[in-house]
Parts: sequence; structure tokens; C-alpha cells
Amino acid sequence: MAISLKHQQRNNAADLRDTTSPFGVLTFLDWNHAWNGQMYSSPTMVRKAISALAEAGVKMVRQVISWDEVETKQNIFDYSKYDVIVDSLKENQVCMLGILCYTALWTGKQWNDAPDPQLFTTYVRNTVRRYKDRIKYWEIWNEPDHPTYWKDQDGLKAYAELIKVVHPVIKEEDSTAQVVLGSVCSAKSLAQMYKQGVHDYFDVVNVHPFTSPLEENCMKKVHAIYEDCRATMAFHDDEKKPMWFTEIGCPGVGTSQESKGWWLGKSPTDLEQANWLTTVYAEGLKWPGVERIFWAFLQETQHFGDDVDSFGLLKKDFTPKPALIAYRKAADAWASKK
Repeated sequence: MAISLKHQQRNNAADLRDTTSPFGVLTFLDWNHAWNGQMYSSPTMVRKAISALAEAGVKMVRQVISWDEVETKQNIFDYSKYDVIVDSLKENQVCMLGILCYTALWTGKQWNDAPDPQLFTTYVRNTVRRYKDRIKYWEIWNEPDHPTYWKDQDGLKAYAELIKVVHPVIKEEDSTAQVVLGSVCSAKSLAQMYKQGVHDYFDVVNVHPFTSPLEENCMKKVHAIYEDCRATMAFHDDEKKPMWFTEIGCPGVGTSQESKGWWLGKSPTDLEQANWLTTVYAEGLKWPGVERIFWAFLQETQHFGDDVDSFGLLKKDFTPKPALIAYRKAADAWASKK
């Protein structure tokens, strides 16, 4: 009888890999390369960033676990870099959405080429097995509908073939794991995925509804993307699945004179960035089905060459921007209502 009771208590216990909070952020905690200026050059820098995000009220990060870095040669695995990240997040009670990507260079392909599904699956199995006690959510690739991140664009046919192979492997390793669909930028891309038969191979719909806060009716444009995606889900009898915005954000520059611009034009100032963040969380979390919103991103970078490098809540030297203060206020206001 005692064994049965303990079993029941374990089943009823909160899953420490998960959170009810909708507040997430995109991180690049693995960046220690020439092309990003060795952004996190030591475990100390990683832990400093994680401490800062935990203090801001971030409850989940979206973070790549790079295939090319953990399987440096076929069947040779090294997770030491990611062990530091995952363990430090756990210590700070921050959950993680792990992104499974990009293509390992030892396969003879480029990082953004469509991977060989069987080779990719070996990496997936090993990674989920290693971290299943600390990571519940797994996203299969980043923006497979974007030519920068997936070559070649084929109406998401190759991506659908990949997720159909990967999904059952994740579930075999961890029956409680949740598979997050590769992030899409539009309802058109989501419809293409359904057309390729992915309906039964994911648990969470994943959208990147970027809009410039300097545009007229900017939040209405985000809502239109959301509505179109919800309608696509409903058409495929899939509206019961949650929707996550795993990237939404904008630059925040000191003054408009400092702006280099970004892909949506002129960049907002620091204060305009903070106001946009406040609006996104205040309005977006009211929409049925929207379960989590991840701000892009935690810290300013040295990589993109324009004001995308200024998306961060923190400056490169860890100085808080107004957007970080706005994030903390939004997270605290949400928590006070629970």
C-alpha cells in the first residue's frame, strides 16, 4: 500500500521541467565562436546571463543544442558545453525549450542544408536521452520555412519527412516529452506543413509573428497572423493544441540617429522597444490558445551587422535596457494574479 501511495505522489508532483508561466526568452548561451565575438567565452559568462534572466522573471528559455557541436564526429558525442547551460538553468529554476538543429558538417552538408533523417535521429535520440530529466519540450529545427535556415525550400516536404521520423524517437525516449513544431512565420507555411501530413507529429504550434512597432496598427498585424494560424489549425481539426510565439521582438537603439535599421525598416528606440514588449505580453496573452511568448532575445549580440544585434533586453556588458525593466514588470504583474 505504501508503494502505491508513493507512486501516486510522484505522479501528482509538479514537473520541474515545466512551468505555468508564459514568460520565455530566446537565448544564445552556446555562442562562443569567432562569428559571434565569443559572446559567452566561459561558463562564468553563461551563469551570469542565466542569473540575470532569472532575476528578470524569465521562466523558460529557447535554446539551441547544436548537432554539429555535440556530435563532432559520427557517433562521437560531447555535451560538456550544454551540460553547463542545462545544469545552470535548473539551478536557477528556469525551464528550457531545446531546439534540435542544425546539420553537422561531418555529414558533408552545410549547417542549413536539410539533414539526413537517419543521421539526425541518432543525435536526437542521444540528446533527449541525456536531458530528458531536465528538458520536457523539444523544437524540431528553427524556421524551416526560411531559406536562411533551411535549404532548399520545397514547400516543407523534406521538413515533414524529418519530423515524422524524429517524433516517435523522442516519444520512445521520453513518453512525457512534448514536440514543438518547427517555427513558422506565417499561416501559409503552417498550411503547407499540414498539407505534408504533420498533424500527428507535434504537440505545440510554433509561430514567429514579427511586426515593427513603428508601423500603424502594429498589434493588429500580429493578431492577424495569430488569427490566420488559428483558422488553419481549426481547418485541420487541430485547434485544441496550444500556440507558442517562440520569437517576437524588435531592436532597441539609444536614439533614432544611431539606427542601422533591421529587416522591417527603421529601428525603435530603447523606450519604444520597452513599450512594444509591454504591449505584446499584455495583449498577446489574452488570445485563446496562446500559452507562451518568448522575447527575442536576452542580450545584445555582435553578429548580424544591423540593428538585429540590438534586440536584447540586456546590453552586451549586461547593463539592463528599459525593455528588461518592462519584462520584469509584466512577469511580476502576471504572477501576482495567480
